[in-house]
Amino acid sequence: MLSSDQVLHVARLARLELTPEEVERFGGELSKVLDHIELIGQLDLEDVQPTSHVIDVENALRADVPRPSMPVEKALASAPDAADGGFRVPSPGAS
Repeated sequence: MLSSDQVLHVARLARLELTPEEVERFGGELSKVLDHIELIGQLDLEDVQPTSHVIDVENALRADVPRPSMPVEKALASAPDAADGGFRVPSPGAS
């Protein structure tokens, strides 16, 4: 089990302030996480290929087929302030 000093050191690195009860609780929880990581480290993964996902992921995007876009007049029809074929918005620096 991690000592209180080790938990407080990790908390300082993460810029967390912990109560004494949290130090006690996180000491136990972090110890369990480290124990689990140690178990994983003992597995023989020599023949296991690295993956980016735990399941096979296929590209779910549709084909990129060009098609006509919305006419400018229709896009600007409900704009509160349209000018010169575009939307006019206040400058971010304006008040």
